[in-house]
Amino acid sequence: MTPNFSFYEPGQFVTHPQCPEWGVGQIQSVVGQRVTINFENQGKVLVNTALIELIVIE
Repeated sequence: MTPNFSFYEPGQFVTHPQCPEWGVGQIQSVVGQRVTINFENQGKVLVNTALIELIVIE
């Protein structure tokens, strides 16, 4: 799995494939492989996209 890091942008809505109970999150910032997301049921979470491929909601 080699995610395209430029694919993630602030403002996008995503879900975490391993934690669906967190609900929908909005990307707050992207710094390299580190994406900060504010999830509706979990709050702010830092995700390493080298390890987790987020599901983008279009």
